[in-house]
This record gives sequence, structure tokens and C-alpha cells, in this order.
Amino acid sequence: MFEWFKSMFNPAAAKNPLGERGENVAARYLQRLGYKIITRNFRTPGGEIDIIAREGRTLIFCEVKTRVEEEPRPEDQVDHLKQHQITKAAKFYLSRFGGPQPAARFDVIAIIWPPRCEPIVRHTKSAFEATY
Repeated sequence: MFEWFKSMFNPAAAKNPLGERGENVAARYLQRLGYKIITRNFRTPGGEIDIIAREGRTLIFCEVKTRVEEEPRPEDQVDHLKQHQITKAAKFYLSRFGGPQPAARFDVIAIIWPPRCEPIVRHTKSAFEATY
């Protein structure tokens, strides 16, 4: 319990260096596309969202998966359990708004970062629907 509490105030404490670098690449990628980054590493007891951004009036809940190799595909690591955790965290985030909820979607960004190479970014918009 205490470790979770500490990571709330130090998001990097729970991250690996490659994953953190991948999230930085993903955030810069989204910004270059014109997205506004709202927050990163949004944590709740039920799940975490790597990046919350806005594209126009749509909120984007983005999971970032960074790997050094193509296989297994990073996108495939966002299984039903992970989708459910992200959905729960998104619902918690949205509950703070009250009233009409903004449009939202769930994206996955895969970063393939082989040693001594530039990262490859693959962005899957609307990668999955909210779970219930």
C-alpha cells in the first residue's frame, strides 16, 4: 500500500527507464500532431493512464507500450484486463467533470526502440472501446 502511495507523488518511481523514454517520445509525437497534453501518469487505485490529451473537443486516454523488439507486438500487450484498468481510471478521471461528459476515446501508441536506433512510433486511434 505504501509503495502505491509513494508512486502517486513520484510517477517515475514505478517506471522502467525504457518505458519512461517511450512515454516522452509518445507525448512529443502527440504534441507535434497538435494534441494538448493534459496530464501524464494519471494514477488511481484501480489503474493508470499513461497520457491524457485533448484533440479538439475529444479527450484521448492513451496507453503507451515501449519495446526493443517488434515481436511480440507492443499493441497486443494491451489485453482485456489492461483495457479494463484503463477504462476504470478514465471513468474516475471523467467523474470529476460532472454534467455532460466530453467525447473520449482510447488510443494505444507503440514505440519500438531497438538499441542504437531511432524509435519507431505506431499510433492506433480508437484502439479499444470502454469496458464495463
